[in-house]
Amino acid sequence: MAGHNELGKWGERVAREYLLVQGYAVSGENIRVAGVEIDFIATKDDTVCFVEVKTRSTDFTDPIDAVDNRKRSRLVRAADSYMRAYDIPLEPRFDIILIIGTPGNYTIEHIPDAFLPVLNNR
Repeated sequence: MAGHNELGKWGERVAREYLLVQGYAVSGENIRVAGVEIDFIATKDDTVCFVEVKTRSTDFTDPIDAVDNRKRSRLVRAADSYMRAYDIPLEPRFDIILIIGTPGNYTIEHIPDAFLPVLNNR
């Protein structure tokens, strides 16, 4: 497995543990819906969170830029399909978790409600 894949898998393990410690119930991990992989589906209170995890070994400029508009649109469509398929009665939210660093020396940044679920016709 390539180094960046190993770093990404490690970051997902860190993000999963973080979500659990923060009181989220993780109900799905690496779920494929409508051709899109959703890193985590987690619930807390009356919200279902669709979480995108980005792991980098070094810092980058703007955390929100880690998930571009195309990826956002695809995540929203996948989340909509998932919620319809399982008749989820909760409010949806889209979060980004950034893991910056390497094992033993890293930071976690959680951006709840990182973007709005706007659908377009493209």
